Amino acid sequence: MQRTTGKVIENDVSGRCTVEYKAVKRQVTRTKVLDTCKTAETGFTTHSQVLGIGRKSSSVTTFTLEDGFIHSAVAEETHSLAINSHRSAAAKVVSRQTLTLVGTEAGPLEAAGTDVAEVVKSIDAKLAAVGIIADKIKSKCKGCPTLFEHWQSEQKQLEPASLSKATAPRSFLALLQSIRKASKDEILKVLQSASKTSLPQVVDAVTSAQTTASLDAMIQFLNFTDAKGLVLQERFLYACGFASHPNERMLQVLLDISKGKIGSADIKESTVIIMGALVHKLCQKGGCNLPAVVEVKKLILDGPDSTTVESEVQMYLLALKNSLLPEAIPIFTKYAESEVGAYCTIALTALQRYDFTLMTNEVKHTVNRVYHQNHRVYEKNVRAAAADVILSSNPSYMEVKNLLLSIGNLPHEMNKYMLSKIQDILRFQLPASNVVRHAMKDAISHNYDRFAKVGSSSAYSGFMAKSADVTSTYSLDILYSGSGILRRSNMNIYGASNGALLHGLQVAIEAQGLESMIGATADEGEGDLESFAGMSALLFDVQLRPVTFFKGYSDLMSKMFSMSGDPMNVVKGLILLTDHSEVIQLQSGLKASAEFQGGLAIDISGGMEVSLWYRESKTSVNNRGALVVTGNVTVDMDFMRVGVEVSYETEASLDFITTVQFSEYPFLVCMQMDKTTFPFSESLSKYESISSGKSVVSHKRKKQLVPGSEFPLHQENSNMCKKVFDSSW
Repeated sequence: MQRTTGKVIENDVSGRCTVEYKAVKRQVTRTKVLDTCKTAETGFTTHSQVLGIGRKSSSVTTFTLEDGFIHSAVAEETHSLAINSHRSAAAKVVSRQTLTLVGTEAGPLEAAGTDVAEVVKSIDAKLAAVGIIADKIKSKCKGCPTLFEHWQSEQKQLEPASLSKATAPRSFLALLQSIRKASKDEILKVLQSASKTSLPQVVDAVTSAQTTASLDAMIQFLNFTDAKGLVLQERFLYACGFASHPNERMLQVLLDISKGKIGSADIKESTVIIMGALVHKLCQKGGCNLPAVVEVKKLILDGPDSTTVESEVQMYLLALKNSLLPEAIPIFTKYAESEVGAYCTIALTALQRYDFTLMTNEVKHTVNRVYHQNHRVYEKNVRAAAADVILSSNPSYMEVKNLLLSIGNLPHEMNKYMLSKIQDILRFQLPASNVVRHAMKDAISHNYDRFAKVGSSSAYSGFMAKSADVTSTYSLDILYSGSGILRRSNMNIYGASNGALLHGLQVAIEAQGLESMIGATADEGEGDLESFAGMSALLFDVQLRPVTFFKGYSDLMSKMFSMSGDPMNVVKGLILLTDHSEVIQLQSGLKASAEFQGGLAIDISGGMEVSLWYRESKTSVNNRGALVVTGNVTVDMDFMRVGVEVSYETEASLDFITTVQFSEYPFLVCMQMDKTTFPFSESLSKYESISSGKSVVSHKRKKQLVPGSEFPLHQENSNMCKKVFDSSW
């Protein structure tokens, strides 16, 4: 205790902390700034604030003095932990201590000496200094099942048929905790005994554990030279990409894999693309100068110019898109003006992910040149991507005015797309809405001739969910060719919480060169394009390897006659979304262990069907998911154990279907975005047990059904859907 007001650094059982004292007459208030405490215990937390845990802590001790003696000391310490996206799932630890002066009596005489150590030795030679910092906690588990026994009890829940049910992520989280305590050999035993169908889910769990033993087991188990192991290898790589707290060693492992012999070209691409995601996460934690990070940065920054193979250039650009390195902006700026449309699209969509403050005048001039085709003709989807960058990068009045003036002089469907984009910005109050409104006051750029353009392309944004904790929005952009065939479809879902933004999902479907199938004329700049259709997904801020439906006319025709209509899987698996672990060292000497984990079972698939007979095309994106989030706070003493567990879970599906009938012009387009009715449940458990065997447990559970709905799109779409479904009857 200090008797003067001020700040000091003190060591106690909580660690080395900054402490503020306030002395007023006979009372001293001591406030410990808990955020500053440094302890031997090291925890970890999710890098994303939207998916993470919010914590508030306080520690205040009030001393009352009488005649220079401490008459009483009352301390209260609180720690509140809540899941940012759903704050009602929270736990609170309150620790109180009281000391009261009972009496005073004479003590031993003072001992003299040159220093403290000499005096202590003169009193009792056996006395030894003991550090006040608490020892690291050692978990004990009596009668707990082995990892293999635990796996046998959870195996059924991790079969593919269960992946859309909440039992899958719940079993995934339970297994993950066991894997984190297991040795490499125990983990290998489970990997080697798992059935062929459940093995991909085990790979998700083992990789998500992120321990030295789990990573070693995966390296030994997977053989990257074998092309037949593609599914397991890709699941391992994606789990690394979604890692909640990756370390340098994980990146080094992927770097070593990329340097070695890889049996599948797809896996080579995924390895490099995911390395970009790990660079971003490690740089976020201040690890940009770690040797492995420096080496990978050099590899991906030099990559695009080191090869002329189109798939390899795309691979490096996608890795840079994941890394979000400021040094990559000049590379994206260069490739935005490339003669290869795929390079332009990746470069422009990557630039859109950066903070607008990094958009220099040079970048803006380049993107405007692409949109306005100052140097050469570009494909429509490239120009649309350039427009997206301009409108999301704090555009100037002149940039917006020039965009408005271009409407009416663009390819037919692009006129409608840009018009829809501008109207969406105004309706949804997007950041550029003020400058757009200002530019539209000019009658030359805002008049009936421009704003009455017809077509089927569209852009629309809306709210999926709004709560006090998180706001979820969606956007749906669709661009068609003049012949009525889909050119680009882009669906995005964002989550925002406390000023932080998470790009939860992006599914983009692109098609080109399909006009010859229906005897139509290609749009400007698109006459020589090879037939192609593919799909690209970005999940929780991580860009995944794109999937190709078909490439080339012969591939298109073979797929056309063998098309089953079944969607193609884009991503499937179990993802550790929330991951927070810490030991709270209380001033009383007790320790509270806090563990919060959130698991998501996800299945995203997409397909494209074209019927020449009915002159109709249909694209679909199906999203199925089940989410379980649990939080556990326990205080474990030799004689007593107390704890609280909070959890919530849900199962949901979201389908996006586009039907186009191109038997006549203007062609009919109907877009549907549906979510089914889904269950949502929350639970709270409190438990106390003492060494004699007595225990008390209390449970509370709340369930509700959230009604399904079709998300609203613009009125034109509703009118068009009515015509499509009327004509199909």
